[in-house]
Amino acid sequence: MQKRWDAYVYGDVNIDLVVPGVDRLPAPGVEEEVPTMETFVGGGAALFALGLAKLGLRPAFQGGVGNDMYGAYIRHVFRETGVDDEPLATDASKRTGISISFTNERDRCFLTYRGTNEGITLCKMDLDGVAQARHVHVTGYAGRSNHEEYMRVLERVRALGDVTVSLDAGWDVSGEWYEGIYDLMPMVDVLFMNETECLHYTRCDTAEAGARKLAEHAGMAVVKLGSRGAMAVRCGEIQFAPAYRVTAVDTTGAGDSFNAGFIYGYLSGRDLLDSLRCGNACGAMSVTKLGGNTGFPDRAALDKWFREHK
Repeated sequence: MQKRWDAYVYGDVNIDLVVPGVDRLPAPGVEEEVPTMETFVGGGAALFALGLAKLGLRPAFQGGVGNDMYGAYIRHVFRETGVDDEPLATDASKRTGISISFTNERDRCFLTYRGTNEGITLCKMDLDGVAQARHVHVTGYAGRSNHEEYMRVLERVRALGDVTVSLDAGWDVSGEWYEGIYDLMPMVDVLFMNETECLHYTRCDTAEAGARKLAEHAGMAVVKLGSRGAMAVRCGEIQFAPAYRVTAVDTTGAGDSFNAGFIYGYLSGRDLLDSLRCGNACGAMSVTKLGGNTGFPDRAALDKWFREHK
């Protein structure tokens, strides 16, 4: 029986207000002009869902927005792109989150109002909704502080029996790199980490050794290596795909774009290497324009990319 959605995504969504070309912030009492300011939908989970939709899959998104113009804008972009916003809640008690990004060629800095994202907690994920999807993607693991919550929810997801799971572990702000994460891994089909996260969590000296260690516990481990590309390990098989060379304009959401490309390949039945290439291509194209999803390809653009980058 075909499921209602290809993927169910739970997590953060906000407005990204991007101000490029800022070398310094104005002094108190001073007004300075900038060439442009751009408004985009942001939030790692939201960027992942938008990426899947652009590639022709059917994602649903659960999270929260305020009863304001930004919440309405996010719903408009979701619907226009093909993300089902039925599970997206409107919270009249808070306003939609906003992150202002000041960027230049060397660095970025942010001012962030979390707003409705303050209520994000995995225990609120609608498991009846998850059951209507082939796959569920989760983020926001924070080590010891929410480990038991992740254990309970992933155990209930696993009890559904026919839903695969991907987890982007993310940065451990506590700095502990809690080894209890290994208890979660048997319930995860695709575990995403970047190289630094991998080395911290595994206590290994190399990304390859770390990826192999992670794959002994999860269904597969996918490690993002930045400008060098990415690797994946599953059942002892290891594959590496080099990065595509592009001129980066805005690196916001590059990792989430990679995740979306890889999961597109995974859910489409592609092998490890092809899935890595999908992830690398989507990540590369995403950084060529301002905004975390503006440069992300649709399926035709992805196919064209591969024809041109054999």
